[in-house]
Amino acid sequence: MVRGRSMLPALRDGDLLLVRYGASPRPGDLVVARFADGTLAVKRAVEERRTRSGAAGWWLLSDNPDEGVDSRHRGPVPEADVLAVVRLRVWPFPRVGRRLPRP
Repeated sequence: MVRGRSMLPALRDGDLLLVRYGASPRPGDLVVARFADGTLAVKRAVEERRTRSGAAGWWLLSDNPDEGVDSRHRGPVPEADVLAVVRLRVWPFPRVGRRLPRP
């Protein structure tokens, strides 16, 4: 389980998430990813893109573009660094990952 950070409207600080490590994301999924500096973040997978090195990657965006850092700032995230797919918000109100609101 992972604790979410503010990514309004989908997540708020302290939300408890059930994630599936190693799952293949699809566009629209919320994912847990590791940025190059080691930061773990929950972002929305938008589309597959190639990284600067030509490796497979994902373009990840925040549902709350005024807060946080995403692919607009750091570029595509390598596929190997997209660690898990959010399946459910467990607390405070259970919701299935793909049904979490989008902006």
